[in-house]
Amino acid sequence: MRRSTHGGRHELGQNFLTHTPTIRRVTDLAAATRGPILELGAGDGALTGPLAGLGRPLTAIDIDEHRVARLRRALPGVAVQRADALTVALDRPVIVGNVPFHLTTPILRRLLTAGSWNEAVLLTQWEVARKRCGVGGSTMLTAQTSPWFVFSLHGRVPAGSFRPRPSVDGGIIRISRRVEPLVPKTQRAHYERFVRAMFTGRGGSLDRVVANATRADRGRARRAMADHGIDPRALPRDLTPRQWAALWRRLGE
Repeated sequence: MRRSTHGGRHELGQNFLTHTPTIRRVTDLAAATRGPILELGAGDGALTGPLAGLGRPLTAIDIDEHRVARLRRALPGVAVQRADALTVALDRPVIVGNVPFHLTTPILRRLLTAGSWNEAVLLTQWEVARKRCGVGGSTMLTAQTSPWFVFSLHGRVPAGSFRPRPSVDGGIIRISRRVEPLVPKTQRAHYERFVRAMFTGRGGSLDRVVANATRADRGRARRAMADHGIDPRALPRDLTPRQWAALWRRLGE
């Protein structure tokens, strides 16, 4: 395989999936969705072939022109395009991809702020997958986007499942766009600032953090927390998406 004009595997962050059970798992998750599929980072086609077998319209992109040419020859029924996951239009209902580990965060940020897709099945770094799905508590990014998206974790993928072997394990996540958002989309920028203020605020206790972030008095903050089942000993990372949305409606707006 000739070297791409964008660099070799190291520069492109390419770790090709070779683990058959993981390929099957990702394909099964994609099969449970509906509509045309966009695959990000097709690489050697480990996922492209099984996804094509679902019998649905499939567009596969990769930045490596040589792999694009090879996939076009191998899978003539698939629309294989040379494109960048950071700029391609996210205009298919379903997004699937073995995401380059070094681009996991920017690709996720783009997915969560752009496009008209409904479901995404992604293979990412394990630590990113775990955090995005709220294992051990949610991150600020997850809390900021949870009124519009649902995150679920579908397994850990050992580093030995990739070629070349990365230094960390992978994780499979599914992201679903909520049919009925918990916060109006028009309020997204304000809501994100509210969450940031909560995560970065000081106070020593959650009611103080809430009061400082919303400029409410502590008594009102305590009542809002109690009404929505929020433990006063909790931290912002412990709140559920519905608790976040409830606090926003009660105090943040």
